[in-house]
Formats: sequence, structure tokens, C-alpha cells
Amino acid sequence: MNKIITREEAIEKITDGARIMVGGFGLVGSPLSLIEAIAKSNLKDLEIISNNLGEPGKGLGVLVQKKQVKKAIGSYFTSNPEVVHAYQQQELQVELIPQGTMSEAIRAGGAGIGGFYTPVSVGTQLAEGKEERVLKGKKYVLQESLHADVALIKAKKADRLGNLIYSKSARNFNPMMATAADIVIAEVEEVVEVGQISPEEIVTPHLYVTYIVVKGEN
Repeated sequence: MNKIITREEAIEKITDGARIMVGGFGLVGSPLSLIEAIAKSNLKDLEIISNNLGEPGKGLGVLVQKKQVKKAIGSYFTSNPEVVHAYQQQELQVELIPQGTMSEAIRAGGAGIGGFYTPVSVGTQLAEGKEERVLKGKKYVLQESLHADVALIKAKKADRLGNLIYSKSARNFNPMMATAADIVIAEVEEVVEVGQISPEEIVTPHLYVTYIVVKGEN
């Protein structure tokens, strides 16, 4: 199977209303080329799971400007004032999850775990409406795992099978998101032949990767 496709072909795999995980911390490790392709499409009512929604006019921030995002699930949205404004104008739904909890919820989704108990957010507004339990004398809240229709991730290099390696902190949420979606589309800077990546370097095995898009190529 040839996994290498154009970014336009990649966007055709996404439908209106889809739940999409998007890698990145700020703009670092974010699949900017794929996001740009979404911005040029007519996709709408998207539910985005990501640490944040980019910056004004950058990354996922462009989708906010174009009102293509219906709901955002993440932990650090105030880095983009336009997200705050859209929420205040009731143009965008927001679900806040503490960053470590979000990371574990994605990992759990990839592992097939339905949810887990955490002490984080107990006694705060973030815990409202969630099941609570006392375990070993300590109060916990139930956090359901996260899973998506599509994951858009960013890697440094792929081989033609789809084995991925990442660049330093640009790794962030990408490897976990690759395990927690029905379709995984990896934007990469370079594609090499099978065998040119050492097995010890591989972070995301090819079995998790559905399609590969080379950054900068249409």
C-alpha cells in the first residue's frame, strides 16, 4: 500500500463534524501544511482536540477565524485571544482539561481504556458533572478517555511504510495521538526508503500511520 498522498487527498478523508486530534504545543510540532489545507476547504463544524488553537492567524487559529471549529477540547486556549472572543460570542464551545490529564486521556484512548480516575481538578469547576470516588481515603474524579475520527500529526521523518521519528520537543502530543484515532495522517519533512531509519530511532511504528503527506508538497 502506498501511504504517500497529497495534502488535498488527505483533507478528503475528513468530513464535516469530524472529531480531529491535532498535534503541537503552540505551533511547535503542529502539522501546519495540513491545517492550511483545511482552511482552504469548506469543512465545517469540526471538533478539535489539541493543546491549544494556535495563534491569531497562525496554525489552528486560522480555522477559528474562518469559523470552521465548532468545539475545542484542550488545556491552553488563552494563548489565542481570538479563541476567547469566539467563546464569549458563543461561536465556539470549549472543554478545558488539565494538560497532564489530557495527555493521559489520549494515551488511554489509544490503549482502549474507557476512562480513569485522577485527583487533578477535584473541587474545581472542571470537575463539575463528573463522577467522583474516594479511593484509599483520597477523592478522585473520572476522566473519560479521548479518541478521534482523524489524527493530524507532525513528524520529522518517515520511511515509505510510515515509521516515524520526531524532532526534539516537536514530538510533544504527536506519538500519543497517532494511537488514538481511526485515521492517522502524518505530515513529515522527509520520506526515506525502508531500512534507512534505525529500528532504535522509531517512535511511532508504521502500523499506526494510515497516510503520509510531505510538507510543502501539494
